[in-house]
Amino acid sequence: MTNILITGANRGLGLGFVKKYIEKNLHLICTTRDISGSKELLAYKEKYPDNMEIFELDLLKDNAALTLANFIKDRPIDILINNAGVGSSNQHFQAVSLNPWLEVLKVNLIAPLMITQAIIKNVKISSAKKIYFLSSQLGSIEDNNSGGMYIYRSSKSGLNQVVKSLSIDLKAYGITVVSLHPGWVKTDMGGANAPVSIDESVEGMIRVIETTDIADTGKFLNFHGRELPW
Repeated sequence: MTNILITGANRGLGLGFVKKYIEKNLHLICTTRDISGSKELLAYKEKYPDNMEIFELDLLKDNAALTLANFIKDRPIDILINNAGVGSSNQHFQAVSLNPWLEVLKVNLIAPLMITQAIIKNVKISSAKKIYFLSSQLGSIEDNNSGGMYIYRSSKSGLNQVVKSLSIDLKAYGITVVSLHPGWVKTDMGGANAPVSIDESVEGMIRVIETTDIADTGKFLNFHGRELPW
């Protein structure tokens, strides 16, 4: 059975992935920062006990990646979806301050690489060998024509560099590494005015995941599969 690891699976796009993938008879390993508060995730676990595991993971903790690797042990991970992320307020130039910036960088930029590093052995022994990072078009340098959003933009621009380097370093192992832009989605982060629903975004990203392979490694794609400028 295909094993899929989804970080930040308790709400928004992460929970959207769970809802779609659980119907495909796949095995999901889902992380959440607070299991007791993840009621919808727990409901899916109760309904599909043999197809789903939940692991409590706080990405701000220094040992987060190691604890996850110890939980997974020697099981293959066919698809890793580095979904967990945070937004940021106070994004005006004069409002940027150090500690909020560091926290966003730790969750959006550093943690995804540390998780990938910790479980890369599990990806290498899998059949699919696929890693996807949820980025944002706001991380595109070429597409930045409006300025602002320093904290969030920098975290996603940095993540795109991580993806590009990983795609080069892991290509010899046949591992596909792709950066995904989910669109501007109606989530707690995206807000009510966002034009894309969670279902539309997730269905699109799953199609991209299913159709991309090693020939696409190192690309920055939106949820329609269109390549975006770095």
